[in-house]
Amino acid sequence: MRRMEEKILKEGQVLPGGILKVGSFLNQQIDTEFLMEMAEEINWLFGDGGVSKILTIESSGIPLAVAAGIIMKVPVVFAKKHKTSNVDGETYKSKVHSFTHNEDYEIIVARDYIREDDRILLIDDFLANGNALRGLIELIEQARATLVGCAVAIEKCFQDGGDRLRAQGVRIEALAAIESMTDTEIVFR
Repeated sequence: MRRMEEKILKEGQVLPGGILKVGSFLNQQIDTEFLMEMAEEINWLFGDGGVSKILTIESSGIPLAVAAGIIMKVPVVFAKKHKTSNVDGETYKSKVHSFTHNEDYEIIVARDYIREDDRILLIDDFLANGNALRGLIELIEQARATLVGCAVAIEKCFQDGGDRLRAQGVRIEALAAIESMTDTEIVFR
């Protein structure tokens, strides 16, 4: 998606440790018009896949997942990073390591929200090491649902998460794929 690349170059900022800050339009402040463009692109990529539900992880994946859910006319479920008092009953659980926060989370989804007959599209803001997507895939496997694929706003191709998931047969579509990144240059694939 050419427009995503332009947005990253114009508004993104590379921080120490390989962090790409896109908070001005994607995950702290949301450019709602651009968000809907991204959702339309995701629908174009996956709209014919029989998606019955979208699954993401809190919190930065939620806006894009909801926008895509609106366009695709399907419900959106998000995995919580901590069990809260309003999650009762049986749950699906998986451990996820956050690259950005350097912290482990146990993600959970109530079993009521993912069923065996669901065809699930995963959506997230970033794909780097692939930990969040692998954790979400584990939840889908626990539910015996079907994974249609994964849509991410930005893939950091210089980290191996996408390659490892693709090697397992997972369809991944990135709206922008970054081949390399330094303090002064971002190169797209």
